[in-house]
Amino acid sequence: MGQLFLISLEGKIYSCKHCQAHFAVSEDIISKAFHCKHGKAYLFNKVVNVTVGLKEERMMITGLHTVSDIFCVGCGSIVGWKYDSAHEKAQKYKEGKFILERFKVLGPDGSRYWLSHDAPVVGSDADDT
Repeated sequence: MGQLFLISLEGKIYSCKHCQAHFAVSEDIISKAFHCKHGKAYLFNKVVNVTVGLKEERMMITGLHTVSDIFCVGCGSIVGWKYDSAHEKAQKYKEGKFILERFKVLGPDGSRYWLSHDAPVVGSDADDT
């Protein structure tokens, strides 16, 4: 599909659960307090080995945002989205940042995040409560 970049910080890497392509390191996590329709999601300052899809407007818990889905360059699976713009001033900090849906990636220790049957379906954005 595309060129894969390897991240050299051992033990702190988030990677694709399907093909193990490296996406990000834990040092680039801005917040672990995000939720999507499948459970937890993490906001990252930067990610690698993804391609960015088309921009679209999405109404999220915290308001209207322009976002683009992001896809693994190794296997093509959707792994999250990029915040292109936020329409509310308080949400501007998200612009240019990336969400990785936790159930779609392997954690730094190689662990998988399993969907809980109790996981609330709260939409595709931060839980501001």
